[in-house]
Amino acid sequence: MSEPLLRVESLVKHFPVTGGVVKAVDDVSFEVRRGETVGLVGESGCGKTTTGRCILQLERPTSGRVIFEGEDLAALDEHALRSVRRRVQVIFQDPYSSLNPRMTVGQILAEPLKVHRIVADKAARDARVHELLTQVGLLPQHARRYPHQLSGGQRQRVGIARALAMEPSLIVCDEPVSALDVSIQAQIINLLEDLQDRLGLTYLFIAHDLSVVRHISDRVVVMYLGKVVEIADRKSLYEAPLHPYTRALLSAVPIPDPKLEAQRSRTVLRGEVPSPLKPPSGCVFHPRCPIAVERCAAQVPALRPVRPAHFGACHLV
Repeated sequence: MSEPLLRVESLVKHFPVTGGVVKAVDDVSFEVRRGETVGLVGESGCGKTTTGRCILQLERPTSGRVIFEGEDLAALDEHALRSVRRRVQVIFQDPYSSLNPRMTVGQILAEPLKVHRIVADKAARDARVHELLTQVGLLPQHARRYPHQLSGGQRQRVGIARALAMEPSLIVCDEPVSALDVSIQAQIINLLEDLQDRLGLTYLFIAHDLSVVRHISDRVVVMYLGKVVEIADRKSLYEAPLHPYTRALLSAVPIPDPKLEAQRSRTVLRGEVPSPLKPPSGCVFHPRCPIAVERCAAQVPALRPVRPAHFGACHLV
């Protein structure tokens, strides 16, 4: 197989705070192949957004490697990172705060073209802006509007167009639909899939909504309290999850059929998510795990292959 486009190896990000250290990301490893969509899922506070920010080098990792197109981004200085930033772009979660309210849509899209000298001529930049707007389902006249004159879905389309302007190899989608209405979510997901097919894009799709991830992802990485607990292709993960945490997440996803919804069994987790300031010993999930044994509290489970291309971090699978 060809070399992965992105390889995250033993990534660690700790934040010093009063009274200790927050272990936001703790020994995370996975890879993203060219042309695929990898979903990174978990509940709020599990470290998935911090992982994305470390990949983008918006946060510098405490340790570990982020290898993109053969280069370790964590080892590069700011000057060397400048050329890389064009090839790794991000779509932010909040379309309301990620766009400059003082700039028109046209100025927002033209700025990176000018800064990175992608299109030097102003007339050519205007033509490229109109092309980008058309690609994401907006009209050329939207270039003259300000962000406050657009709906949430239209703003997120502008955010997608801004990422596309750089002609990136990888786009990190940080919960790009969580702030939108359900009907608009479907439109944005369909747009992302269409752009991927047409432009050969690669996505790291960060989300907490498993139904959205199921629709768009080829493979899924499940995180809990800073650690990866399971990695599998979409079909294997949703039909035969290995880790008890993944099973609990999937059991919480509602089924549209009320009869099936009433009949199925649920996995209800006890207690609350522990603080990343003082994570549990051994397996971080053991205080809430319905099948935990004594070994789980003492020994950290390794992420290992349990089935072909299906990895789990659990002593009991």
